[in-house]
Amino acid sequence: MNKKTVLGWTMYDWANSAFATTIMAAILPIYYFDVAAKSLEDSTATAYWGYTQSIAMLIVAILAPTMGAIADFSRTKKQFMTFFIFLGAISSSLLFFTGENDYLLVSLLFILGMVGFSSANVFYDAFLPEIVPLKEIDYVSAKGYAYGYIGGGILLLINLLMIMKPATFGLPGGLLPTQLSFLSVGIWWLVFSIPFFRHVNEDRSFKQNKPVDKSYLRIGLGRVVKTFIELKKYQELLKFLIAFWLFNDGISTIIKMATIYGREIGIGQNDLIAALLITQFVGIPFSLLFGRLAGKLGSKRTLFISLWFYVLIVILGYFMQSSLHFYILAVAVGFVQGGSQAISRSIFGSMVPEKRSAEFYGFYGISSKFAAIFGPFIFAIVGQLTGSSRYGILSLILFFLIGIWLLSRVDVEKGQLEAKRT
Repeated sequence: MNKKTVLGWTMYDWANSAFATTIMAAILPIYYFDVAAKSLEDSTATAYWGYTQSIAMLIVAILAPTMGAIADFSRTKKQFMTFFIFLGAISSSLLFFTGENDYLLVSLLFILGMVGFSSANVFYDAFLPEIVPLKEIDYVSAKGYAYGYIGGGILLLINLLMIMKPATFGLPGGLLPTQLSFLSVGIWWLVFSIPFFRHVNEDRSFKQNKPVDKSYLRIGLGRVVKTFIELKKYQELLKFLIAFWLFNDGISTIIKMATIYGREIGIGQNDLIAALLITQFVGIPFSLLFGRLAGKLGSKRTLFISLWFYVLIVILGYFMQSSLHFYILAVAVGFVQGGSQAISRSIFGSMVPEKRSAEFYGFYGISSKFAAIFGPFIFAIVGQLTGSSRYGILSLILFFLIGIWLLSRVDVEKGQLEAKRT
């Protein structure tokens, strides 16, 4: 295991987590609610944000498996990833130029940024089994999330201080500090991706030559169809994908909708951002702890612990009334958010057949992205129908319970043997 390669890989989590914290979770949802959708009713603004999330995930879900298949065939994961990094960083930076009642433009730029962020992650995740031996995959995956919490948390702290105390940074009040926070995401993302660009390179010894009479698109689509058919050979992997689809729906919806939900029930902007900042720094040690815990208790059992904790979080979220409650829930999410996602990624990686990692991580991506369509959509539509998003948050409990039941049917060791055998 090359230490520079692993460091370069984990530093990309540091880089792209700026988008996850400032754009996806903390500052942009509040900006959307208070500024971009200022002319809309509160519940309508929350619902529109949910629909924006669903549209973004639908686009990514359609693109992900084809991109993975093309990258595997041409061995160009890094080139694809670079393109989507720039798409996400530029789209984030352009949010600087938005203002009041620009909710359609903000939605469009967020969708482009989300496509860049999520698509780059398909290729980023696909590097993990290629650069790390199986016995270290849980820990390195968790280490990536820990780096992400640090990097995303540091920039979120800077942006929070810039918004709360603009004079300290030589800035006037108003919208400018918030708009500058969006610009900072694009710069941060690109600068801290440099270690990945320099030190992570894919194994080209298995590169396949493209037949001259076929485009990469046709090859990619053909491989996607073939892989769908071949999934029956990987029964445990398929069961895990379905379980992941469901419980990750709940996790991703909590990440994306928590802030705007808190704003709707009257929690102040500074409290919301500060609480999510706490989530970031609580997540650093607990992501690493879950990586170690998986080595002692087993990956599947550790994942069960985190998912049952999420069930409790959803129930408490329904009864949330004050900023203190939001702080408590933010700490609780920090305990399990990074660990649950890291262990899920490593369980999947351990059951992926060799030399087809990008293609199969495309399916991992499509599972999570299609899942992320329905969670925000159900949250939004339940909120609109009932006039309150409390019932929307409560509906997420079904995704966790069904996902936990399906996960209990997965035999991870059998899945690993299926991958080796084929």
